Amino acid sequence: MDQAARVREKIDLVSLISEYLTLKKAGRNFTTLCPFHNEKTPSFVISPERQIWHCFGCGRGGDAFTFLMEYEKIEFLEALKILGKKVGIEIKTGDFAKSSKRQKIYELNKTALDFYHYILTKHRAGEKALDYLLKKRKLNKGLIESFGLGFAPSNNSLSRYLLGKKKSQRQDLLEAGLSFQSRGELVDFFRGRIIFPLTDTRGNILGFSGRGLLDSDTPKYINTKETIVYHKGSTFFGINKAISEIKEKEEAIIMEGEFDVISAFREGIKNAVAIKGTALTSEQSTFLSRICQKIILCLDQDEAGIEATKRSLSILEDTDLTSYVAKIPDNKDPDDALNKNPNQFKNNLKESIGAYDFLIEDSFLRFDPKTFDGKKKISDGVLPSIGRISNEVVKEHYLKKISTKLDTSIESLKRQIGKVERKEDKKPSSPAPAKKDRREVLEEYLLSLIVQSENPKELFELSYGILSDYKYKQEILNKISEKLSIYFKNNEDFESKNFVKNLPSELTESFDKIFLYPLPKFDEKEKFRKETESVSKELMRLFLKEKIKELSDKLRNAKEEKDPKKEETLRSEISKTTSLLSVV
Repeated sequence: MDQAARVREKIDLVSLISEYLTLKKAGRNFTTLCPFHNEKTPSFVISPERQIWHCFGCGRGGDAFTFLMEYEKIEFLEALKILGKKVGIEIKTGDFAKSSKRQKIYELNKTALDFYHYILTKHRAGEKALDYLLKKRKLNKGLIESFGLGFAPSNNSLSRYLLGKKKSQRQDLLEAGLSFQSRGELVDFFRGRIIFPLTDTRGNILGFSGRGLLDSDTPKYINTKETIVYHKGSTFFGINKAISEIKEKEEAIIMEGEFDVISAFREGIKNAVAIKGTALTSEQSTFLSRICQKIILCLDQDEAGIEATKRSLSILEDTDLTSYVAKIPDNKDPDDALNKNPNQFKNNLKESIGAYDFLIEDSFLRFDPKTFDGKKKISDGVLPSIGRISNEVVKEHYLKKISTKLDTSIESLKRQIGKVERKEDKKPSSPAPAKKDRREVLEEYLLSLIVQSENPKELFELSYGILSDYKYKQEILNKISEKLSIYFKNNEDFESKNFVKNLPSELTESFDKIFLYPLPKFDEKEKFRKETESVSKELMRLFLKEKIKELSDKLRNAKEEKDPKKEETLRSEISKTTSLLSVV
């Protein structure tokens, strides 16, 4: 058995995926929102029995290797090494580190952080920075250690250290974004700055954020340039520290800066992350929708922060997350508020208002609802968001609120929403894929009911008895049904792994989809049986009706051809099929 097969045999797919996504039990399988496309209804299904996953929304699927490769955007060898480590198998792939540029950058970044951290905590070049963090920012050495903070001195000591003592390659330093080239010399990218490591959920260091030591330094913050592992707007500061708490509470607090998050952590608020930008991005919101249900935006309270909050809310509208906004008095930023009165800040979080309440409140503070221009700006600002609320009761609630404040009718607001929606409808859209007809959908559903039940053989025999002489419209399902028939003649219990072993490769993918097909929740075994019987009968009725139509068309042609003998045969067949239909 090769290394990949050994790892595949030992790894638990459900456990692996649950490190990244929040899973819910659904019969024999687990479901969640797909991490590879935007959706509001879970269509991503994982089978613990088959150790496979499939998304019925975007069509992607596979095993532990394909999931990790697609999710982390890594190559097979890197996925093999990560999964091997999880199950205690040492992967021997020669000089693996040399085969992976991503791995090399992770290791370089780790070495760089060790250097920065040493300078901050043990070298005199970091004394001013350490004093600043301890006294002005009210951090302690435990927090500095926990978050891995460092200091980049003003000279080019990192580049010299990596090239000299660590024997790193110039090109690797450039590709990691740790250095840049000037007049043929390597220059440290971060100089005279406090260093914050930016990691993924597994703790790999993707890059860094550097803050000027002096408030007069411009720009105040700089981030690692785009590399093959670091992409601006796709990660959060503090995510490796916060992810467990976010999953447990199903709630994430979104802040703007690193010091906001560290101060929150100090006060026991451990589900906070920083966006590292002017507003939440679609990549970040999609990531959050996989791991929690609720978002509290807690950005700076100045003009720029309010605008960032509004932009972030518009991004969150495309997810199924419930969004709230925390309001901090006296226009303080979270770090200031936490340092001055942490208990008051915690109350501010508890008293967060809903996203739509915030949008309405903000618009009425900015514009005069008594003027025509104010009414227009308020309605233009809030109605597009209100119009996208799917729950009609909630939508009506907010329309009444706006109607009262604007002194206008709900009907006029609804008409205005209609205008906005018509404008959006005019935007070009890609053609929808061809839909399967009722019979094709029921065929897939029936086989899914059978193979996902607790008693597959019993349900197959029940269905088989009803569907005598039935031919599946989808030929591939016809073949799978035939294989199931052979299997149940020789086996009492249904083991999907054993069944698949003898299945031709061209049928395996279709069987996997059937085995993962999302089913309604049936509390009792008898309900599974009744559903199987009901679907089988409906399929047989549809099959017989189609057969009658086909025979009727042939009869019409026989009349035109004036073939009495053929007419008589067809009438007999129609009568026989009609009789069968009447008793199904």
